[in-house]
Amino acid sequence: MRALMRGISKVSQGVSLAALMLLLVASLAVACTVEESQEKIDAKTRTYYVAADTVKWDYAPKGISQISGKPFNDDEDVFVEQGEHRIGKTYRKALYREYTDESFSELKERPAEQEYLGTLGPLMRAQVGDTIKVVFKNNTDFPASMHPHGVFYKKNSEGAPYQDGTSGAHNKGDDVVKPGEEHTYTWEVPERAGPGPMDPTSIMWMYHSHVDESDDTNTGLIGPIIVTCKGEAQEDGSPKGVDKEFVNLFTIFDENKSHYLDYNIEHFARDPEGVDTEDEGFIESNLMHSINGYVFGNMPLMKMKKGEKVRWYVMGMGTEVDLHTPHWHGNTVLSRGMRTDVVDVLPASMVVADMIPDDPGTWFYHCHVNDHIDAGMTARYLVKE
Repeated sequence: MRALMRGISKVSQGVSLAALMLLLVASLAVACTVEESQEKIDAKTRTYYVAADTVKWDYAPKGISQISGKPFNDDEDVFVEQGEHRIGKTYRKALYREYTDESFSELKERPAEQEYLGTLGPLMRAQVGDTIKVVFKNNTDFPASMHPHGVFYKKNSEGAPYQDGTSGAHNKGDDVVKPGEEHTYTWEVPERAGPGPMDPTSIMWMYHSHVDESDDTNTGLIGPIIVTCKGEAQEDGSPKGVDKEFVNLFTIFDENKSHYLDYNIEHFARDPEGVDTEDEGFIESNLMHSINGYVFGNMPLMKMKKGEKVRWYVMGMGTEVDLHTPHWHGNTVLSRGMRTDVVDVLPASMVVADMIPDDPGTWFYHCHVNDHIDAGMTARYLVKE
């Protein structure tokens, strides 16, 4: 870097400031590429066994607001109270879950520190140069798939049915995986799938079902991929120099659009025959303003220590009302070159934020849109001494 600055100083006379800045950015990008090319690292194929499973999901398993520490009030009960013509806080959903091998007979246990991930599918990792291989099985009763963002894939691993000029089982078998069937997706991770010149050492992409994308994701089929710079990943793919990572999905799960709406009415409403699915009150009650599938602070605490390097990966999903502004109380983050304590996400957008917490305590973490706060898009995080 010193040599670079000396070189710039020598040529600065007669060169515009804009040109010098372009030279600096280009030189930094080249330097990064050179450093990466010097790394002698064997690329890996990282294999995941993932099934779309039906589960009984409770959006508020503690049964009270963990923000107030009190029973739900009348306004909160709009979304969580079970009734004659209301489903309540428990729904059947379809979630991506990881298994230990191709037999799909044993679930891979999610570490205790990842319990906060909730409805999110398994956290997939890769280093630039790696290949992600996903053996996918559809255990639901509707067609599903796995479509990734950001990584490199061919037509037989896209996971989205549309008129794309291809034909035959080889190119179309990935589009729709019928109930009980399997498909293997292969996603490569070239440099263009990794962090850019202004990014930190790791970034996030997402994957989700794309057969009926709207209904599939509202039913719950979505998960994260984290890609780390070449030479900056540990053995498991996580970025070096980062002590803790947290992945958060801010979305209003519209259970009215779920594949299991009829099932949920039949099994959770006390008078299913009397339910009017066109009733505005019923529709509103099924809009679950959640972070990782939890409402009103019911997400397990995200824990860290003062002074640790903490990386947050935040994404959104949903419709035009899913404009979210995640806000951290008590601490600040660096995101997109800015110091802030609020970031913004839109549907299918992804943001990375780095934090070095300096203020111990249990802190409020929520979407700052007023309606979303009131409807339960709230959580907490803990900074220990």
